[in-house]
This record gives sequence, structure tokens and C-alpha cells, in this order.
Amino acid sequence: MARIAGVDLPRNKHVVIALTYIYGIGNPRSSRIVASAKVDPDKKVQDLNEDEVNRIRQVIESEGNVEGDLRKDTSMHIKRLIEIGSYRGFRHRRNLPVRGQRTHTNARTRKGPRKGTVANKKKAAAKT
Repeated sequence: MARIAGVDLPRNKHVVIALTYIYGIGNPRSSRIVASAKVDPDKKVQDLNEDEVNRIRQVIESEGNVEGDLRKDTSMHIKRLIEIGSYRGFRHRRNLPVRGQRTHTNARTRKGPRKGTVANKKKAAAKT
């Protein structure tokens, strides 16, 4: 199994698709990496030899941040926004949508499950 940037790539997938399992690498960047490493994009990960894996690894290292470094940078940017007291930092701190979406309805993914209203709790207490 090929291990690149701390991630085990799935053996039975094509190289271009398998590289997208690494955080920070999408389809376009994956295609660029494979082309510059001179590896056949239709080859499966299990068919790669050590030389090809090493060439891919070198290209990824030379291109820039992936996986742990990129996650750390992202979290540092969010911490900076929170520290300087920006509106976006305030929204991050409160776990609300950051990019201007409405929150009166929707936004359940960011806000979490609905909290029951106080009136419903009073009815439930009265019934028991």
C-alpha cells in the first residue's frame, strides 16, 4: 500500500483518484502531480513501483502544503480572525455560518440539531 503525506492511498483505485484522498489535493492538482511525475494516470495504486511512488512524493513535497501543514494553517487563520475580533471570527466562535447565509431557517448543519422550545418543555412537565 502506498503511503504518501501520512495517508494510505486505496490500492484498487487509479492514481489520479487515489491522490484526492490527501487533504489539499483535488482532481486538478492530482492530474498536475501525476503529469509532472511522469506516471500513467490510468495506472492503479497497487501497480505502482517504488520509483513512481517516490517521484509522486517528491512532486507533492515541492508543490506546497498538504495534509497536516495545511490543516494547521487553516486553523491558525481561524484563530487569528477570532483574536482580532473580526465579524468572521465572531461567527466562527459562535459556530454560526460565516459567509452570510441566513440563519432564521436552515443552517442546521452548522448550528446542530434543533433545541426544543420552552413551551414544549412546560407541556411535557405538566403531563407527568
